[in-house]
Amino acid sequence: MRNKFIVSFMGLLTIGLVTLLNAAMFQTVPASKAKLLQTGEQKYFCNVCGMNLVMFYKTNYAASVNGQEKQYCSLHCLVEDRDKNHADPQNIKVVAADTLKFIDAKKAYFVVGSSKKGTMSMVSKYAFSSLNAASKFAAKFGGEVTDFNAAIEAAKEDFPKDSHMIGKKQHKMSQMGAMIYEKKCTKIDKTFDSVAKAKAFVVSKKVCKDLNPKELQAVGLYLINR
Repeated sequence: MRNKFIVSFMGLLTIGLVTLLNAAMFQTVPASKAKLLQTGEQKYFCNVCGMNLVMFYKTNYAASVNGQEKQYCSLHCLVEDRDKNHADPQNIKVVAADTLKFIDAKKAYFVVGSSKKGTMSMVSKYAFSSLNAASKFAAKFGGEVTDFNAAIEAAKEDFPKDSHMIGKKQHKMSQMGAMIYEKKCTKIDKTFDSVAKAKAFVVSKKVCKDLNPKELQAVGLYLINR
């Protein structure tokens, strides 16, 4: 019963957080339109970087890794998790930006390099349910229409420079998180092995007061790096 309450509470929080930024980011959708395939208290956060999955829903991926269903905010995080675990993800699905439904990544059409901002990458990679939808998007926002194999090769090619960019941003966020933690949070003596777990703990235990999505991410990064 308690776990159900915590998950429900986090769901309400997610709806509130996403509503605030809904109009600002192309990747974001209303929480009611997002599908979360993973379970547990950290279901709302990317397995690798901890970012809110609803806020970055249009670039979400899901896959089975060592028998566990995982969801990611981006293709970059899927590639990172694969390399970290030395295990190929199975049954890879991606959100089609035109339908907001998960589809088989191998059957999707991708637009790589459009003017729409990417997630965890300087080069955006959006998936679509049909060639027609992908072509219309590319005609409007630029980019190259391709398939999943080419998209993942592009992600692998971009990985070093994207990782460098992400590392710099996360370092600054972690420093900001330290200041927020000192000011707004109850001090805890606990370690975490992922940002998602840290954020889920902060929310479920009400460790901090009145955090917006950026502040919550910053505190999560601080907690795993302190």
